[in-house]
Amino acid sequence: MEPMDIVGKIKEDASLPKATMTKIIKEMLPPDVRVARDAQDLLIECCVEFINLISSESNEVCNREDKRTIAPEHVLKALEVLGFGEYIEEVYAAYEQHRLETMDTMRSGKLSNGAEMTEEEALVEQQRMFAEARARMNGGTVVPKQSDSETRPSLSS
Repeated sequence: MEPMDIVGKIKEDASLPKATMTKIIKEMLPPDVRVARDAQDLLIECCVEFINLISSESNEVCNREDKRTIAPEHVLKALEVLGFGEYIEEVYAAYEQHRLETMDTMRSGKLSNGAEMTEEEALVEQQRMFAEARARMNGGTVVPKQSDSETRPSLSS
């Protein structure tokens, strides 16, 4: 028999990209620390369950307000209700940063005129975003976004 969720629907296997999650896990730890594959799998499963928990509570908050679309404030309220209030400020800051970056990308024409990033630009952008996430997680300062006029690091370094 397949597992059921709290409303009696059959749960589909939800997962996160394993390679991305493994990279995030490794980047959050000192270089001399290794993580067993079973522990990585467990951490990824915990992340999936956490997302399910937050999503479910966000939906409840949304329903209590007679809304049909979960908004960022519903997610923040869900964090509070579930006892994760200490993360609200950091989550909101990450959300605002994402919003600003999305607006910057749209304004610069990367999304609106069909121009694509080169593989090198995409890799640089991904590394910058990982660095920002690490800085936020470690309470450090966020690395400012490079403008197109600044030189980009080489892939061969």
